[in-house]
Amino acid sequence: MLQHTLKFIIFGLVLSFSASLYANNISQQQAANAALQVHSGRVLSIKLMAGIYKVKVLSPSGQIRVISVDANTGKTH
Repeated sequence: MLQHTLKFIIFGLVLSFSASLYANNISQQQAANAALQVHSGRVLSIKLMAGIYKVKVLSPSGQIRVISVDANTGKTH
């Protein structure tokens, strides 16, 4: 019985830890704003993949750029 309870406790701790690894500290709107600081234009789409927002921006000259924004820190790559 104690072993069974201990397994559930460990499982819960692992789940909560793994969830915190993928927690997003910034919103999609904040990611879009960060991307527009790097390249001006109009945001076409935002996708979240493995803790990185991929922000697709249409520049005033018609070029499409994809800016990566860290979902935890907001830093652009």
